[in-house]
Amino acid sequence: MNKKKIFNDPVYGFITVPTDLIFDIIDHPYFQRLRRIKQLGLTEMVYPGALHTRFHHALGAMHLMNTALNTLKSKNNEISDKEFEASLIAILLHDIGHGPFSHALETAIFKNVHHEHLSLHIMHLLNEAFGDRLSMAIDIFTGKYHRKFFHQLVSSQLDVDRLDYLNRDSFYTGVYEGKIGADRIIKMLDVANDKLVVEEKGVYSIENFLVSRRLMYWQVYLHKTVVSAENMVLRVVQRARELVQQGVDVPCSPCLKFFLTNDLTMQDFQQDSSILKQFVSLDDHDIWCGIKMWADHPDRILSYLANSILSRKLFKVVIANKPIDPELQLGISELVQAHFKITADDVKYLMIAGKIGNNAYDVEGQTIDMLTKSGYVVDVAEASDLPNIRALSNKVEKYYVCYPKEVAH
Repeated sequence: MNKKKIFNDPVYGFITVPTDLIFDIIDHPYFQRLRRIKQLGLTEMVYPGALHTRFHHALGAMHLMNTALNTLKSKNNEISDKEFEASLIAILLHDIGHGPFSHALETAIFKNVHHEHLSLHIMHLLNEAFGDRLSMAIDIFTGKYHRKFFHQLVSSQLDVDRLDYLNRDSFYTGVYEGKIGADRIIKMLDVANDKLVVEEKGVYSIENFLVSRRLMYWQVYLHKTVVSAENMVLRVVQRARELVQQGVDVPCSPCLKFFLTNDLTMQDFQQDSSILKQFVSLDDHDIWCGIKMWADHPDRILSYLANSILSRKLFKVVIANKPIDPELQLGISELVQAHFKITADDVKYLMIAGKIGNNAYDVEGQTIDMLTKSGYVVDVAEASDLPNIRALSNKVEKYYVCYPKEVAH
């Protein structure tokens, strides 16, 4: 069988699958599941074009990794065929542990099970299935591989994951301010002292990348209507879980029922292989199917939330730069209780308070290093003559409360 397949990608054009092993991984049911998980959860409620999937994004990130590695090789950095393939596999599988609606439901379906831990668990299982041919990819993914710059390409402040999702998400949402010059950034990459660096002439491209990232967070990922929609879906699943665990009949698919019934930890996944079988059959469709069934449920909170989500009657959101006044929260809580005739305990499903934060460049974390013309390596904030980067490293936090519009009148 010819495994040199080509995908036609709307963002980059043709993406080639470079090796047979990578083709077989893409063909595996664990990876194919990503076709059924949207990259941006409920962002389509605001940007109707945001319908692309984790499958899309993984292929795009692999394509950018391929370009980055070829750039590094062209600058006399030794990269073996094995390292090349392992890096492509590491980035291809970096999101394989994402559950339905990506980040929005992570806390509703599991207890303290992070998608990165699940990704690693699935990578180990695929490694067994493919005769230990993913071992180096796992070392690169976890940062254990002795040449550290490979891990930086997979996970750092300037990794190909970010380069792809900013490009792809701005393309599908139509928020063109988020578009970054990924090609130019990649062409400027090099390695110095086993660290990934950007040539000095790429400093304005990096600045543009950081500005775009902040913009995309406020305009897309943390858009107030998206925050409202994701909180509502989180609450409807939490309500379904609470009812199931009280013995109330809540119709849904068998794999969703399994996760609503059990409080699972990462240790459970490692000890019982049947749990993963349930997880890899779980996707966005299970949640939507559940929400459609719950719209007629006798539980008023569950049916109200389900109907509101289906008809896009989203909660009103109030966003402030400082914590929401407790008096205001108490007033909203009382209005919600009176309007919906529910107890104080159940208000948490219909009035949701929290905070959102965004810093485009985390100077405390791994820095983005620039290679000056004289051969020195400096942090991008030092290399730039523009004040933007220092400003972008300040974390901005906003506080919000959302609640049904009916009580706002």
